[in-house]
Amino acid sequence: MRYIWQHIRAVIEQYNGGIPLSHFLKNYFRIHPKLGSRDRRIISEMAYCYYRLSRGLDASIPLEDKVRISLFIAETSVPQITTFLPAEWGPKAGSPEERIMQLQQQGIDFTYQGLTGFDLRLSGSFTYESWQEAMPLSPLLFIRIRKRKEHCLQALTAAGVEYHEIRKNVLALRTTTALEKWLPADCYVVQDASSQRTGDYFKPVHGEHWWDCCSGAGGKSLLLREQSQKIRLTVSDKRATILHNLKERFRLYGYESPETLQLDVSDPEAVNAQLQGRKFSNIICDVPCSGSGTWFRTPEQLFFFETEKVRQFAALQHSITQNAIRYLKPGGRLIYITCSVFHAENEAVVEAILEDGDMVCEKHELINGLADRADCMFISVIKKRATSGGA
Repeated sequence: MRYIWQHIRAVIEQYNGGIPLSHFLKNYFRIHPKLGSRDRRIISEMAYCYYRLSRGLDASIPLEDKVRISLFIAETSVPQITTFLPAEWGPKAGSPEERIMQLQQQGIDFTYQGLTGFDLRLSGSFTYESWQEAMPLSPLLFIRIRKRKEHCLQALTAAGVEYHEIRKNVLALRTTTALEKWLPADCYVVQDASSQRTGDYFKPVHGEHWWDCCSGAGGKSLLLREQSQKIRLTVSDKRATILHNLKERFRLYGYESPETLQLDVSDPEAVNAQLQGRKFSNIICDVPCSGSGTWFRTPEQLFFFETEKVRQFAALQHSITQNAIRYLKPGGRLIYITCSVFHAENEAVVEAILEDGDMVCEKHELINGLADRADCMFISVIKKRATSGGA
C-alpha cells in the first residue's frame, strides 16, 4: 500500500484550496487512471480527514502520522482505512472523544481548539465548541421528495438504502448514496437541510413579483416556485453557465423558466441598466459569503481560511444589499441569507441595512444544522416601511 501514501502526499502537497477539494481530486484521479475505485475512495477519505482534523495536532508530527491520527479520530465510511492504522492504537470503536482518549494513552495529543485558529465573533448562540466537536463527524446528504413519495421510499427500502425523514418530505442519507440508481430524477431535489428550512420564511402571495438577485443554480428559487406557481419570478447571477444550469433544473422539474438576467448586483450601474426602475414585492438576497456554515462538509475551506476574507465578503454583502433594496417596493421584504456563522457577515450587515431607518427587521435566525449533520445558515427578514423615503 506504499503507493497510496505516495498519492496522498502528492495530493496534500499540490492542493492549495483554490478550488473545492472534490474538484481537485476528480482532476487528480483523471491524471492517474491506474488508481482503482477502492484506491480513489481511500485517498479521498484520507484527504478529507486530514483537512478536517490535522490542525488539532502538533505541527511537528510527520504528515503520514497526521493522516493516520485523523483517520482514527474521524468517522469514516471506507472500511479499508483500518489497514493503515497502527495495531497498538487498538480497535477504532466508540465516539471520537473516546478515540482521542485512546490516543492520549499512546502519548498523542489532539486539541479541538486547534481546528479554528481564530476568534472571530460568531452569530447568535453558535459556539466554537459545538463547531469544533462536530468536525470528526460525517456530513449527510439531504433530498426533498417532490412527488411519488411512497414510490421513492419503497425503492430506497428495496435497495437497502439507509435513510431517515428529518422533517416532512426531507430525507437524510449517506453522502455516498447513488440516488440516480433508484429514484427518478424529477422526483427529488438535492439540497442541504438547513438551506431547505430557509423556505419557511418565504410565504409567497398570489400575484407578487419576486427577485432572486444572487440566484446561483436556483436552489432557493425552486423552493419558492414549489410554494407558489402564481407569482412572477425574476432571477439574476453574474455567471451565464450558472443561469443555464438553473434553467435546466426548472425544465427537469416541469416549471416554466423564470426571467433570467446576467447581472452583477454589486454594480449599481449595471443593475440600473437592466432593471430600469422596476420594483419587486420581495427580494431573496442569498449573498456570496465565507461559506463558514458549510465547513462541516467542506473542511478544506476551514483549513485554508484567512480571516481577512470575512471583511471582504462583508463589504461585498453591504454593496449587494444596498443596491437590491432600491428595487424593493414599500412594504416589501428583503430576505437576506448567508451560509456563514460569522457575526460580521450576518447581524452586522443587517444592522447596516437598518441604519437609514427605511427598513425594519421582522425576524432573523441562525439555522444551526450541526445536530442534523447539515450546514448552518443565517436568514433575516427585513421589511421596507410602507412610507419609505427610498420608495
